[in-house]
Amino acid sequence: MTDRSKLPYRPCAGAVLFNAAGKVFIGRRRSKEGQPNKPTLEWQMPQGGIDEGEDPYGAAVRELHEETNVRSIALLAEAPEWYSYDLPPEAVGGGWTARYRGQTQKWYAFRFTGTDSEIDVEHPGGGAKAEFDAWRWEDLEALPGLIVPFKRDVYSQVVAAFRHLVA
Repeated sequence: MTDRSKLPYRPCAGAVLFNAAGKVFIGRRRSKEGQPNKPTLEWQMPQGGIDEGEDPYGAAVRELHEETNVRSIALLAEAPEWYSYDLPPEAVGGGWTARYRGQTQKWYAFRFTGTDSEIDVEHPGGGAKAEFDAWRWEDLEALPGLIVPFKRDVYSQVVAAFRHLVA
């Protein structure tokens, strides 16, 4: 059995998308094939892996587009640190989860300068596969309570880093 504590973290980037009212975009994770939908604790902000040779900011912008179709953004702030979490044993499967102990994430805050009609989680940009099946605007402070428990500490740090941006 692999000692997961010796595995590296997967480098990722995340996007906190604020609308004009100071609310944040969250999407509900689409159920995996053959699994029932879990309506609670399946909400998250756009995030994903940083590709080879890609910088974290570029990855955040790409992931935002690939998960929401959004391109109308203005950078507000960058989180001062990288935030990491370990995957719990029940979340480890194949793919990247078998090669990494968890993720280390660089977060960016953006102002959404478009209209809600630009958001399309069913047909996101860049030909990406839809990761969300629903979305809504939410209070920044509520986010840690909406994410799976093993990501809560990261979301609490993201909230603290960007709290000053709330209108």
